[in-house]
Amino acid sequence: MTDTDIQYRTCPIRNVLSKFGDKWSLLVLYTLHHAPGGVMRFNQLHRQMSDCSQKMLSQTLKNLQQHHLINRVLYPEVPPRVEYSLSPIGQSLMPNIDSLIEWANQHFEAVVTP
Repeated sequence: MTDTDIQYRTCPIRNVLSKFGDKWSLLVLYTLHHAPGGVMRFNQLHRQMSDCSQKMLSQTLKNLQQHHLINRVLYPEVPPRVEYSLSPIGQSLMPNIDSLIEWANQHFEAVVTP
C-alpha cells in the first residue's frame, strides 16, 4: 500500500463527508434543525421535502441514524409513532451547515452560472 493509498483511506474530510454528503442528508439535517421543537415525524419531513421519494427519505434517515447524526424514537402506540430529531453530534454540525448555506447564498450566481 502506498502513502497515497493510506492518506486517501485515512483522510478525515473524505471519510466524514462520505457519511452525509449525499443529495438528501444535508436537507434532512437542515429541516430537522429548523423544525418547531426540533422534532419531526416521517410524513412531516416528507411534506417538507416533497421532491424526495419516501424510499429515499427512509434510506437517508436510516443512514443518518446509523452514523449518529439523528435520533429516532419509536413510541409503543397503535399505530406506532416515530419521531426524528438531531442527535448532539448532528446539532454540533449545524453551525457549519449554516455557514455553508450562507456562503452558498452569497456565491450562488457565480457558482451556478456557467
